[in-house]
Amino acid sequence: MQTRDSFSSEKGESLLELMIAIVIISVGVIAVVAGLATSIRMSDIHRKETTAGSTVRSYAEAIQNSVASSGYQASCTPTYGSSFTVPSGYTASITAVSFWNGSSFPSTACNAATDQGLQQLTLSVAPGDTRVAEKLVIVVRRPCTSTADAACT
Repeated sequence: MQTRDSFSSEKGESLLELMIAIVIISVGVIAVVAGLATSIRMSDIHRKETTAGSTVRSYAEAIQNSVASSGYQASCTPTYGSSFTVPSGYTASITAVSFWNGSSFPSTACNAATDQGLQQLTLSVAPGDTRVAEKLVIVVRRPCTSTADAACT
């Protein structure tokens, strides 16, 4: 039969030591999981930025082709590139229009009456969330129809 003194050499871990070990391991696991979550979120943002950036450039090309084939629109709400299709979940729009006044493109309200054949458009492409939006400012020129056209001189 064993006595009480024979068990004294078999020391185990105390509850306090186990709790401290669990807390230390938990902090490490939380740090790794938070890093993975941040990485996933940033990857999603970069993918959306890339998609929006290439889409806004394609939208500008569609507007260029629209002006070349359908004509110039002296309007504060032009419908250039209306047949342009954007990726699912994204929207493309013309957010600002201004006309050349002889020395600059005024940043005030659009006034189509001052049209001299140059139009500045601000294009925007954005996904459904508000974290990413790509903008591009382009200038559209009325195509020359004859040498008598004021836009051709």
